Amino acid sequence: MLEVRDLCYSVDTPDATQDILNHISLTIPDNKLVVFTGPNGGGKTTLAKAIMGLVEPGEGTILFDGQDITGLSITERARLGISYGFQQPPRFKGIKVKDLLGLASTKKLLSKKDACSYLTQVGLCANDYLDREVDASLSGGEVKRIEIATILARQPKLMILDEPEAGIDLWSFARLTETFEELHRRGDCTMIIISHQERIISLADRVIVIDRGAILQQGTAEEMLPAIVSGTLGSCPMISEEVRA
Repeated sequence: MLEVRDLCYSVDTPDATQDILNHISLTIPDNKLVVFTGPNGGGKTTLAKAIMGLVEPGEGTILFDGQDITGLSITERARLGISYGFQQPPRFKGIKVKDLLGLASTKKLLSKKDACSYLTQVGLCANDYLDREVDASLSGGEVKRIEIATILARQPKLMILDEPEAGIDLWSFARLTETFEELHRRGDCTMIIISHQERIISLADRVIVIDRGAILQQGTAEEMLPAIVSGTLGSCPMISEEVRA
């Protein structure tokens, strides 16, 4: 179980101190799929990064399976089973996709069959990618899916994904949502997904709307979607028009 208690984070600007997270508290039980949504700049990604250890909060506590992880490093949190997928993943010139999957895998030796399975789950034809380098020759959407494949290979207890649909074509997006749905059905891990996509939001056990650094509202997908789609929550539209079209 993940618990966030009274989390605050602020940054200093030339004019003043700007609050990014304002006393956020939430609890996410094991094996649930939770979607963070809300207007751009509302604090969703900062909250996710604080959970992963990429951002150090000014106040508050983060607990994972009852352990206080607030002061732990990214590596220590990863060892506890927390993984993070960036909105814009890094590239690794000189490292092939199969090697990156092998580094991420919890298995000592990742078989070609397993590597192919992880790539297939994110909508990539495995034989076309295993021997390619994770460099500038790949599109942003391809790198994004490869990163998600490495997270699947890691088999985390908590998977955090920041807008996994960004830069991905509609067919691959459909394949990704099927994978998320299957992972959730099997109860393989807890998932936090930052998304503006109605199809992903509809999969959630709980939808948390974050705006101006605070939790604006939360509830089930059935409770929240009508207001989110109609734009009656938050300070600006939250559903991506591209996927709704």
